[in-house]
Amino acid sequence: MTRPAYYQQQRHDMRAYLPENPRRVLEIGCGEGAFIAGIEGAAEKWGIEPNPAAAQVAAGRLDRVLTGRFDAVADQLPKQYFDLVVCNDVIEHMEDHDRFLRDIRAYIAEGGVLVGSVPNMRNYKVLFDLLFLGDWRYQDSGIMDRTHLRFFTKASLQRSITGAGYRVEVLRGMNGSLSPGRTKWAWPRFLFGCIWIAVTLGGARDIIPDQFGFLASPGLTPPSG
Repeated sequence: MTRPAYYQQQRHDMRAYLPENPRRVLEIGCGEGAFIAGIEGAAEKWGIEPNPAAAQVAAGRLDRVLTGRFDAVADQLPKQYFDLVVCNDVIEHMEDHDRFLRDIRAYIAEGGVLVGSVPNMRNYKVLFDLLFLGDWRYQDSGIMDRTHLRFFTKASLQRSITGAGYRVEVLRGMNGSLSPGRTKWAWPRFLFGCIWIAVTLGGARDIIPDQFGFLASPGLTPPSG
């Protein structure tokens, strides 16, 4: 049986967010472990993956893989241990992403960081379909993935991260372009994006990327709640 490509992603686009020479690394939702396995120099590579088949593949690449959701296996993780925690395209699938961002702090070592990515719900193609076509169509992957439980803009993502007690070191858009395509509504979407950016004198350029990537470091004082 062919394994879903979703679990095999290497996410080269997220390499730029990684700190130099992390020693102990943990990836939440590691899939088959392709991304974290490619981090050179790490002494320990851990993964958490709820899909049993993907976790089994990851176990052959990483030092330790816990099968299940983060909240179900967190008690098996050493606290204040990891220099790098990765959550690429993960928190949008969580019922309570704010709780996760608070809870995962306990497992990040002093000087460690949290790195991750989320889809951009303010993308101009999504907004065009909502505003002009009156459509909110779920898909099998991408921004409108039918398994997403949470939706983010750049502003709301930053608020969630800082609200959980982190300092945002890097937060930027990626994997998107403002260009016409070949589908039925491609040109109207493209013109909509161009006009919106022009009217805002470039202030709305965050409607272009498909995703936002971030790097954040825990603050000195954990948030209450």
